[in-house]
Amino acid sequence: MDEDHGEAGGPAEADAAGNGSDDRHRDGPDGPAWTDPADTGGTGTTGENPLAAMEAALRGSREPGVGTDAYATLDLALRVGELLLAGGDTAESVDLAMGRIARAYGLPHTENNVTLAAVGMSYMPRGDRPPVTAERRVRRRTPNYTRLVAVDQMVREAAGGLLGFQQAKFRLSDIIGHPTAYPPWVQATALSVLGAAGAVLVGGGVYAALAAFVATLLGDRTGAWLGRRGMADFFQMALAAAIGTLVTVLLVATDAPVRSGTVIIGVVIALIPGRALVVSMQDGIAGDLVTGTTRLVEVLFVIVAILSGIGAVTYVAARNGVPISLAHLPTAPTLIAAPQTLGAGAIAVTFAVYHLVSGRLLPPVALGGMLAWAVLVEMRGLDLPAAPATAVAATVVGLLGTAYARIIHVPALVCVTPCIAPLMPGTLMYRGMLELTTGRTGVAAVVLAEALATALAIGAGVYVGGELLRLARPARRVLRPPRRVGT
Repeated sequence: MDEDHGEAGGPAEADAAGNGSDDRHRDGPDGPAWTDPADTGGTGTTGENPLAAMEAALRGSREPGVGTDAYATLDLALRVGELLLAGGDTAESVDLAMGRIARAYGLPHTENNVTLAAVGMSYMPRGDRPPVTAERRVRRRTPNYTRLVAVDQMVREAAGGLLGFQQAKFRLSDIIGHPTAYPPWVQATALSVLGAAGAVLVGGGVYAALAAFVATLLGDRTGAWLGRRGMADFFQMALAAAIGTLVTVLLVATDAPVRSGTVIIGVVIALIPGRALVVSMQDGIAGDLVTGTTRLVEVLFVIVAILSGIGAVTYVAARNGVPISLAHLPTAPTLIAAPQTLGAGAIAVTFAVYHLVSGRLLPPVALGGMLAWAVLVEMRGLDLPAAPATAVAATVVGLLGTAYARIIHVPALVCVTPCIAPLMPGTLMYRGMLELTTGRTGVAAVVLAEALATALAIGAGVYVGGELLRLARPARRVLRPPRRVGT
C-alpha cells in the first residue's frame, strides 16, 4: 500500500514517467488508468466489480488506484494551482484549473482547497484504499500575468486532450523557466511612469509629472532595498508614501510653480494595490470568504501603511510651519480633456507592464483605461458621488474587458485589472489625511470612509460586469465532474 505523502512530488513522483517496472500502470485511450493486481478486495478494480465496470464505461475511463501516477497527477495539478495563485488569479479560477488538470489525467473526483497561502487536493479512491492528500505552500506571490496566460492555455489544451501527461509536465517546466516579459528595470520604470501619469490625470503639468516620477522611483527603490533586508511590506509601503509626501512638502516649502497636490496623488495611485483589491472582492462575492477576507485585510493594511506614511510627514511639516492646505488639491473632474484621458491610458499601460502583461495586450488595455476614465468623468459630471460613479465605470470595464478576454481566450483579470488603475481614489485618501492633520477628525473620517468605499466599489463593479456578461452569454464550464451512478 502506498504511503500518503503530505506534499505532492514526493518519492513516488520518480516513477511518473512510466520508466519503472511497476506493473500497475497502464495507459488507456483517454489517459492514464490504474489497476492494482495486489488488491483483491473485489471493489478496487473495475474488472472484478460489475457496478464499477458499468460506471467506468459510462465515464469512458477506468477508476484509478493509488499508484505512483496518482501522486504525479496530484503534483501536476498542485503546481498549476500554485503558479496561478502566486500569479494573481482568483481562488475560483485556481480551483477550476486544478480540477480540470486532475480529471484530464485520471482523477475524476477530487476535493480542492485554495487559500491565500496554500493549495491542497484530496482524492478518495473506491474500495479499501486510503485517501491521497497533498498540499503546496505559496510562499511568494509575485504577479506575473504573462505566466498566468501561459498556464491557463496549458490547462485548456490538457482539458481538451491535446497534451499527454509528460507533455504537460514539460510544458509547465518551460513556463516556469521562461524569462519574464520585461526585465526588472523596465518594471521599476513602469511604476514610476505610472506615478507621473497619475499626476497628469488629476491636473498636474510637466513639472508635477517629473516630480511624481522621481518620488515614485525613490520610494520604490528604497522599499526594494528594505525588502532585501527582510523589512516587512507594511513599512516598505509606509516609507514609499512618506517619500512621495516629502517631495510634495518640499515643493510647497520652496513655493515651486508646481501643483504640489498632484504629485502625492500620483504617488498614491501608483502605490494602491489595485490588483489585490479586485481579486479580494471577486473572491468574497464568489463565495470564497476565507480567501477573499484575507486578501481584503491585506489590502486594508497596505492602505493603512500608505496613509501612515502620508500622515506622519504631513503632520511634521505642518508643525514646522509648512503651509500645506486643501488649496493644493485638485478638484473632481467634470469634463473629458485630452491630457487627462491620455494620462489614464498611460496609467493602464504602465500598470500592465508592471504586472508583466504581454505586449500584444497593451493597446486594448490602454483603450480600456481611457474608457474607464471617460465613464467616471461623465458620471461625476452628473453629480454622482465618487463611490457610485466609480462602481459604474468599473462595471463597464468589467463587462467589456471580460467579453474581450473570452474572445482571445485569456483570463479576464489580465484584460480588466490594468484598466481600473485610473479609478484609484488617490485624491480622497490624501484629502482625508490633510483633514486629519488639521484637526478636523469628523470630516477626515467621512472622507477616508468615502475613499474606502470607492476602492471597494472598484472590485465589486469589475465582478458585477463579468456577471452581467455571464447572464447574457454563460461561460462554458468544460469537464464538469461526471455524474455518479447510484449503487
